[in-house]
Amino acid sequence: MPARPVLTLYLGDVVRLRRAHPCGGDRWRIDRLGADIGLRCVTCERHVLIDRVALERRVVEFIERGDAELT
Repeated sequence: MPARPVLTLYLGDVVRLRRAHPCGGDRWRIDRLGADIGLRCVTCERHVLIDRVALERRVVEFIERGDAELT
Protein backbone atom coordinates (compact mmCIF):
# COMPACT_ATOMS: atom_id res chain seq x y z
CA MET A 1 0.00 0.00 0.00
CA PRO A 2 1.56 3.36 -0.97
CA ALA A 3 2.07 5.83 1.84
CA ARG A 4 -0.06 8.96 1.58
CA PRO A 5 1.32 12.30 2.71
CA VAL A 6 0.10 13.52 6.08
CA LEU A 7 -2.63 16.15 5.87
CA THR A 8 -1.44 19.47 7.33
CA LEU A 9 -3.87 20.65 10.00
CA TYR A 10 -3.84 23.86 12.01
CA LEU A 11 -5.75 24.90 15.12
CA GLY A 12 -8.81 26.83 14.03
CA ASP A 13 -9.24 25.09 10.66
CA VAL A 14 -12.87 24.65 9.62
CA VAL A 15 -13.45 21.50 7.59
CA ARG A 16 -16.41 19.85 5.91
CA LEU A 17 -16.71 16.10 6.46
CA ARG A 18 -18.40 13.48 4.30
CA ARG A 19 -21.44 12.98 6.51
CA ALA A 20 -23.38 15.60 8.43
CA HIS A 21 -23.64 15.67 12.23
CA PRO A 22 -27.08 14.61 13.61
CA CYS A 23 -27.81 18.28 14.36
CA GLY A 24 -27.61 18.96 10.60
CA GLY A 25 -24.28 20.79 10.61
CA ASP A 26 -21.50 19.67 8.32
CA ARG A 27 -18.76 22.13 9.35
CA TRP A 28 -16.27 21.31 12.12
CA ARG A 29 -13.60 23.49 13.77
CA ILE A 30 -10.33 21.81 14.79
CA ASP A 31 -9.53 22.71 18.41
CA ARG A 32 -7.04 20.00 19.46
CA LEU A 33 -4.14 18.39 17.61
CA GLY A 34 -2.20 15.25 18.46
CA ALA A 35 -2.76 11.54 17.95
CA ASP A 36 -6.46 12.30 18.35
CA ILE A 37 -7.95 15.39 16.73
CA GLY A 38 -10.54 17.43 18.64
CA LEU A 39 -13.43 18.69 16.53
CA ARG A 40 -16.20 21.06 17.53
CA CYS A 41 -19.40 21.25 15.48
CA VAL A 42 -19.85 24.82 14.28
CA THR A 43 -23.66 24.50 14.45
CA CYS A 44 -24.29 22.96 17.90
CA GLU A 45 -20.84 23.28 19.59
CA ARG A 46 -20.67 19.52 20.35
CA HIS A 47 -17.07 18.33 20.92
CA VAL A 48 -15.77 14.98 19.64
CA LEU A 49 -12.37 13.29 19.39
CA ILE A 50 -11.42 11.36 16.26
CA ASP A 51 -8.16 9.69 15.34
CA ARG A 52 -6.06 11.39 12.65
CA VAL A 53 -6.32 8.56 10.09
CA ALA A 54 -10.13 8.53 10.23
CA LEU A 55 -10.28 12.32 9.94
CA GLU A 56 -7.99 12.35 6.91
CA ARG A 57 -10.32 9.89 5.16
CA ARG A 58 -13.46 11.91 6.00
CA VAL A 59 -12.33 15.45 5.12
CA VAL A 60 -13.96 16.69 1.91
CA GLU A 61 -12.69 20.28 1.90
CA PHE A 62 -11.25 23.08 3.99
CA ILE A 63 -13.79 25.87 4.49
CA GLU A 64 -11.39 28.13 6.39
CA ARG A 65 -7.72 27.73 7.33
CA GLY A 66 -6.50 28.38 10.86
CA ASP A 67 -3.40 30.20 12.02
CA ALA A 68 -0.16 28.27 11.55
CA GLU A 69 1.50 30.25 14.38
CA LEU A 70 -1.01 28.92 16.94
CA THR A 71 -0.09 25.38 16.02
